[in-house]
Amino acid sequence: MEKIMVVEDDLALSAGLCFELDSNGYLAVPAYTCRKALQLLDGAPFGLALLDVNLPDGNGFALCREIKQRWPELPVIFLTANDLEADVLSGFDMGAEDYVTKPFNMQILLRRIEVALRRGGTKALPADRWTDGYLVLDFAALTAQRGEEKLTITPNEYKLLKALTEHAGKILTRQVLLDRLWDSDGNFIDDHTLTVTMNRLRAKIEDADHTYIKTVRGMGYIWTGGKACATGI
Repeated sequence: MEKIMVVEDDLALSAGLCFELDSNGYLAVPAYTCRKALQLLDGAPFGLALLDVNLPDGNGFALCREIKQRWPELPVIFLTANDLEADVLSGFDMGAEDYVTKPFNMQILLRRIEVALRRGGTKALPADRWTDGYLVLDFAALTAQRGEEKLTITPNEYKLLKALTEHAGKILTRQVLLDRLWDSDGNFIDDHTLTVTMNRLRAKIEDADHTYIKTVRGMGYIWTGGKACATGI
């Protein structure tokens, strides 16, 4: 049974959502604040999180960003009255899988939850290693090899590779990738450095017969090499 966290401060709506989710085979757990949501996530695994944007102790976008930094595999769906285009784009920039505006149809929401959980299930294996038989990336050992050639990959390049391979086939926005590139001293990597790092990484791992990263102009990047993540290969 999948456990779903419902982060909604409207008590009546929260109770209604939890009832519908429980009635459809899920285990719904309410959280009314950002703080409570993080406490729940620290204590037990969840299959998905439904987030409102306007919460008593913070902003749902900031909460989503923290969730994705700490639990990158957890699918997030925004469920909010904020229906401006800028808000929808912000939701996806924070890493959300979907954005649903109120009022909503419960059956459609249930279908979107089903799709998000199904996509999340394809990432159940720990992504310590990625290979397609030609390129081998070992994130635990911090090694990389292309054919017979051992590659020298920087820490930031490993961070990019891990983020991209974990979300194969999905657009990762530049903002999400920039959030992954804070270094150990807290120094921020700017947008230009991201472009330079991505170009340098492509030159290392790609050749005429093997391409792995696609640029989506104005948005970000997609890993096109497939979901070949596994451990112990």
